[in-house]
Parts: sequence; C-alpha cells; structure tokens
Amino acid sequence: MVATAATSAFIPVPSPSAPDPGFKPKKLANLGGMKSKLTSSGGLQVKANAQAPPKINGSSVSLTTPVETVKHEVEMSSSSSSSPPPRTFINTLPDWSMLLAAITTIFLAAEKQWMMLDWKPRRPDMDMLIDPFGLGRIVQDGFVFRQNFSIRSYEIGADRTASIETMMNHLQETALNHVKTAGLLGDGFGSTPEMCKKNLIWVVARMQVVVDRYPTWGDVVQVDTSVGPSGKNGMRRNWLVRDYKTGEILTRASSVWVMMNKKTRKLSKIPEEVRGEIEPYFLDSDPVVEEDSRKLQKLDDNTADYVRTGLAPRWSDLDVNQHVNNVKYIGWILESAPLKILESHELAAMTLEYRRECGRDSVLQSLTAVSSNGVGNLASLADIECQHLLRLEDGAEIVRGRTVWRPKYAENFGTFGQLPAESA
Repeated sequence: MVATAATSAFIPVPSPSAPDPGFKPKKLANLGGMKSKLTSSGGLQVKANAQAPPKINGSSVSLTTPVETVKHEVEMSSSSSSSPPPRTFINTLPDWSMLLAAITTIFLAAEKQWMMLDWKPRRPDMDMLIDPFGLGRIVQDGFVFRQNFSIRSYEIGADRTASIETMMNHLQETALNHVKTAGLLGDGFGSTPEMCKKNLIWVVARMQVVVDRYPTWGDVVQVDTSVGPSGKNGMRRNWLVRDYKTGEILTRASSVWVMMNKKTRKLSKIPEEVRGEIEPYFLDSDPVVEEDSRKLQKLDDNTADYVRTGLAPRWSDLDVNQHVNNVKYIGWILESAPLKILESHELAAMTLEYRRECGRDSVLQSLTAVSSNGVGNLASLADIECQHLLRLEDGAEIVRGRTVWRPKYAENFGTFGQLPAESA
C-alpha cells in the first residue's frame, strides 16, 4: 500500500470501478513527511511536509530530487571556475627585480651621503659634482678636485720609483677629470661648450714642478687640483700630490694655460662667454710653487754640452687635438741628459716654457747644458742644474727648460732588491 501511494504521487491510478456508496475514506498514515488522501476521482493527492524532515534509524536525511542535484552540481562547477587558482610556493615568491632595484637605490643614496660628509656645497647644484664611481670628487666648497692613483708596476723606473712622466700624466688626468666632473667638458680635449663653438682649445704656456719625494710601486697618491686667473688672458692650474696614507706632500706643480684657435693655430683672447663658464670655479690663491722668475737660456750647438737628434713623434704621441702631448716633451728633453746624472741623481725640480706646438711630421733635436762646475765630475756633485732646449731641425724652438737634480741612493744598491741602511 505504501508503494502504491508513493507511485500515485507521480502517476495517477484510475479506479477500475465506481466507488462503493457505503465506503468511507480513512485517514492514511504519514508517509515519510507526506500526507495522502483519496480524491473523489479515486486517486491519491500527496502534500509535502517541509517542516519535518524524515528520519531513518533516528538520523535526519534529506530527500533531493534529481533536478535539484543537477542544479547544485552546475552551481558548484561555475563557482569553482571563477575562483583564483590555489596559492603555491612558486606564485608566492616576491618580485626579485623590484627588491634588487630598491637595494641598489638605497646603496647609491647612502654612498652619496657618505661622500658629502667632508664638504658642504656653496651652490645648490653642487650635489651633482660628486662622482660615486671612484673617478674623483669635488671638495672644499666645490673649488678643488681630488683623485687618488695607485702606482702600478709599469709606471716605475730602474730605481723602483715612479717616473716623472707618470707623475705628469696624473696631473693631466686630474685636470681633465676636473673639467668633466664640473660639467664643463664639451666635445674637445678639456674644452668647454663655448670653447667648442669658437674652435678654441687650451695649451700650456708654462709649467713648474717640484718633487720632494717619488712614490714607489703600490703606493697610493692623492692629487688635488684647482684653477685661478693668470693675467688677462690666462688661467693658472695648481696641483698638490700627497701620500694617501700619511698626508705627506710629494709633489707641487703650477702651470699657466692660454687659448689657441684650433683651425688657425694662433693664440686667442678668452671670450666673455668662456670667461663666464670658468670664472665661478676660480680659487683665488697663491701658486703652490714659488715662481722661478729667472730667464731660461737659449741654447745652440755651441753652448750645449749634449745633443740628441732624430727625435720624431709617433702616432701614439698625439692627443685628440692632433698635436704632441706636453708630457711627451719632458721625455724628449731628458733624452739628451747625460747618463751619469740619470744614474746618480734624481729630478728634483723642473721649469718649462712651451714656445710652439709639434706636429706628427716634425723631427726634433734635444740639447742640454750642465750649469754646475765641471761636466766630468757629475757623480760627485751634490745638486746639478741643467738648461734644456727642444727644437725643430730648422732651429724653431719648441720648449725651453731648466732642471735641478739631487743625489739619490742608486750608487748604494749592490744587487736588485737590496736597500741601503738609511732606507731600511
């Protein structure tokens, strides 16, 4: 009977015969939360009871139709497709590129602040003048450029000290880096933007150097350089070379520079536009070397004691302005210095006057005259002074010079690597 009632809820069952007039319908039992009653047509009418869920063996169960089950599965599949993928170890890692960029920014900022501790810029734009990559920096209120150099093994000579050419190259390097760091470097060799527009370049007119002590292999030297006015149409540049560890002054140098037209190769006055560029960096100070005002002598074949001929520049001796680098002139001057002086003495001071430039096709002669008493006793002399001339074959003067030499300990060296007792 229960099966028939449940089936009649979906499929009506027709009555085979007319109902008995004396038959009275009875109330049927509760069938799993449904109530059924006999209709007048002889079928059963079932009503669902939503308030009392059925129980089996004392446990509540739910009766879900197949349609509701399918609907529930569709809703679950749609919700799972729209949800984000589960978090794994790979997609929870941080963005390393952003992290590295942040670390780099913090490091550069900290390094810049550290380098600014020993000076305070007078002008607000001077913060840009610090080079954080070790090529030098601006100090002393923006008027002095400082750079360190380590003496390499290929920069020392036979007496195991840095050569004078090495020292001069350090001076020239700091001068160019000063212009570059100050933001005044145009497309020329140390020329400012206004100088480039007018085809002007700097040429050295006079150089004076005093060497108190030569550094050795492995030493670190600290070079300070600054610029100032020199007359109406000149610029003075000073250098101080110190031992980086002790602060001892090793070399002092002062030079005067003038302008020359790159095309006509003639000297030029300083234009006002160029003066406006360089004057903010002028430091009004005395030369670091006491100027030697003595006139440099002119030598010839009769007054010279030593002559060296056939000196010609190589392609590597030219700079970007297509003339011989001024440091090369020093090497040519020393070509005619007597060997006895080179072996027993070291260069202590030097004064040079540059008269004209030298091209790549020039052939030069180097002349030297020893001013001290007696040429034959050079090794026994305390201080020796020499006069020098570098000229073209036709007699045109390139450089006049004077050098002062002091004794060194080379004569006390027995074998290589042995130091004299005074230096041990």
